[in-house]
Amino acid sequence: MIKIAQAALAVEKEPLLYPFGFKGGSLSELWQTMVGLQSENGHTAVGLGIQSVLWSDPGVFFSATEQAGNEQMLAITHHALAQTRGAAFSTPLELSHGLRASGLASGREVTGRAELRETFALNALVPLDHAAWLLYARETGREQYDAMLPEPYRELLSYRNAELGLTPVVGYGQSLEDIRGMLDQGYFVLKIKIGSDPDKDGDLSKMLAWDMQRLTEIHALAAERTTPYTDSGRILYYLDANGRYDTMDRLLRFLDHADRIGALARIVLLEEPFPEENKNPVHAAPVRVTADESVHGVEDAIERIALGYGAITLKPIAKTLSVALEVAQAALTRGVPCLCADLTVNPWMLDWNKNLAARLAPLPGLKVGILESNGHQNYAHWARMQGYHPEGRAPWTQSAGGVYTLGDDFYARSGGSFGRSSHYEAVLAEAWG
Repeated sequence: MIKIAQAALAVEKEPLLYPFGFKGGSLSELWQTMVGLQSENGHTAVGLGIQSVLWSDPGVFFSATEQAGNEQMLAITHHALAQTRGAAFSTPLELSHGLRASGLASGREVTGRAELRETFALNALVPLDHAAWLLYARETGREQYDAMLPEPYRELLSYRNAELGLTPVVGYGQSLEDIRGMLDQGYFVLKIKIGSDPDKDGDLSKMLAWDMQRLTEIHALAAERTTPYTDSGRILYYLDANGRYDTMDRLLRFLDHADRIGALARIVLLEEPFPEENKNPVHAAPVRVTADESVHGVEDAIERIALGYGAITLKPIAKTLSVALEVAQAALTRGVPCLCADLTVNPWMLDWNKNLAARLAPLPGLKVGILESNGHQNYAHWARMQGYHPEGRAPWTQSAGGVYTLGDDFYARSGGSFGRSSHYEAVLAEAWG
């Protein structure tokens, strides 16, 4: 058993280059949380998290200021840390199970929202879970990603991508010139945010019209482009509705439009078309629908698969690695593919995500795995943050031609995930006590 003797928490606020719009709102900064854990044996580990209130629960975001929403999420992390001091665990999965229910209860109390989404609490638990896995690896001498994974996850995640396609996000405010630049750089899967609220009045008819026009404009740019990384040789679209559609009828009207303009066959994924409380089947959708925010654990994954969802999005950097592993097992053993998406994470957490993405087989229609990453597009100080990564200059941290080339060194060194970040350790040093 690993017993936690001390725990500490610190925060850095990282500004964004410009407001990052999705789910009908926009972010101006992202709080980077750092959790330090020390075991009774003297081993230490620092885990990171990125708070995204708008992504994890728009209700909280729109009911308070951006600052207040972040403070409420941080309060959950504080609460979990208090529970962790003196706790013992055999694996981080065990620790995670003990924290999820209390984290959600704490979140509902601090926000005053009985309907608080579980994703909000999971987002708050990421730095603690990250630190627990790193501490577990040091305590057990398993400081390599494959060695760290308990069975049966190690065997389940045995695929090895030589390359990963970098999937950038196309937000509401991205200009057509920006999108043309992405295509010129070789990106072959565009993650397109749909579900805009153009006049900020909640009118879903306006949303649908905006989405149709947006897809028309993007398809006009990408239609004739070619790529060696997809089965069709064409650019593909990964549409993210973030739960903004209300009915299958409205969604099918959007997809009918996509068919009319020749874009339907390009849609490799359609993520979270409906709010998570909407449990209508999606079998009628003529594209592969994937679940993200609506999946907080194994039961949710099984339920969504039964409703016709044909893929599951994993987010170890947003909902904890512990949850991601359990959900991956539930999906992959049922023949449902998985992928990893981003949360506008920093460079070091990007490689924590990349470790899992690299071990997932490519989605149908793709010749390589993919990984969404948009931090380089959105952080004001991305280059500086790259220096916080213990191996921030390694070749696998840079993409070229729309792909990350991984190679044997990436797998041998686990993307630098078990290194020490002098920056994050220095920031956290003041919080130990």
